[in-house]
Amino acid sequence: MEDWPDPGTPVRMVVKTWAGLDEHTGVALPSAGPDLVTIKLVNGYNLSFPRSYVEEFQVIGELPESEEEAPEPIEQDASLPLVHLIHTGGTIASKVDYSTGAVTARFEPSELLQAVPELRSIARIRAVKLGNMWSDDIRPRHWNRMLKATEEAFAEGAVGVVITHGTDTLHLTAAAMAYGWSGSGGRPPGRIVLTGSQRSPDRGSSDAPENLISAVYWAANGPQSTGYRDSSVVITHATSSDGSCAVLPGCACRKYHSSRRDAFKSINQGPLAHVELGVEGPRIVMEELDPQDARTEAISPAMFDDSVRIAQFVSDGHLHSDMVSSAIGLGYDALLFHGTGLGHLPISDPQDDSPENTKLRLLLEDYCQEGGVAVVVTQAVHGPVHLDVYSKGRVQQSIGMIGNGSLCPPGSALVKLHFLLSRDKSHDSVSEGWDMDLLGENPPSVRN
Repeated sequence: MEDWPDPGTPVRMVVKTWAGLDEHTGVALPSAGPDLVTIKLVNGYNLSFPRSYVEEFQVIGELPESEEEAPEPIEQDASLPLVHLIHTGGTIASKVDYSTGAVTARFEPSELLQAVPELRSIARIRAVKLGNMWSDDIRPRHWNRMLKATEEAFAEGAVGVVITHGTDTLHLTAAAMAYGWSGSGGRPPGRIVLTGSQRSPDRGSSDAPENLISAVYWAANGPQSTGYRDSSVVITHATSSDGSCAVLPGCACRKYHSSRRDAFKSINQGPLAHVELGVEGPRIVMEELDPQDARTEAISPAMFDDSVRIAQFVSDGHLHSDMVSSAIGLGYDALLFHGTGLGHLPISDPQDDSPENTKLRLLLEDYCQEGGVAVVVTQAVHGPVHLDVYSKGRVQQSIGMIGNGSLCPPGSALVKLHFLLSRDKSHDSVSEGWDMDLLGENPPSVRN
């Protein structure tokens, strides 16, 4: 079908299916594969058919030229609480580029207010644009910029801050906000919320509006931050249907599904609350929590040393000593191992047929004896690192590996390790900090 139109052209086509002829209208996209034609439907989904299935097609017009216009000023109610909306990018602030079919981060913050007018009845919004970044491109230097932006927001009188963020590393940034503001024992002056969406705002199934409404409502009306578990929170859909959004502790979250709307879960602890979205407007339903006294309000957050480098390794049959040795030789500040089960590494050779295991044990022993920082977390979704149960776990402790007893999930553990190294890179200091429950990432009530 040599005359198939260029990407971005609106088309109507008739295709053969097992049930007979079927008609579809959409926008032509680049082919999804050999001998396929692909279109994007008006609901945002893509369809592909073998070229031989296409009975006929018709170009129904050219896409109108879009003119970028500055958004009109939005009048807001001065009596409402001030909430800063800090925009970093991601699907929650994106549109579909119909010339390519790709989701591109190109919403301006003001467009979010226009797209979700309910926000204007909840809070007085000040939009701040830090960038249009996909979350997998975010580095610790960007955590620092977000921490600084939250500090400036509170200095300007904001009662809460909402950070819009791509979902793939949202849980890491949430942990960074938590450790930055409360890792040293304080609390932020107001509420900090991170939220994202799994589906772009111009799709009918988008979760962006409800997530934004819930996040802004919590930022404006939630309980006072104590600095424990609630220093930063993640708000996404609690279920795959509409009407309820979970408020999760930013220090203990994990993205556990790549595409579902309820992509996030709290690990080794429950949610803080839910924001219910009914016909009468949002309302907060708190979970039963251990009472916490509010910590002293921090004047400013602690920043991360963005020169810190951490090498991560997965414990399995392909973990070899030369990989670890390379990181040590390159001067990485710490090694973080994602151990199997209770936190184990392949360091034993009971059959005398795997000398690479012995090499790894000897390398780690020398590294730790020389003051190197080697931390282990568990690959399992729930449960503690428990190195007292099996002999190899006791060996890992004896050679100086850190991590026994921790409930901190891997993402939060990476951020906690970076936070501790930013304060003091010595083995003893990191080990002491690792055993502590700094802000709810390692709750004693669960450990005991």
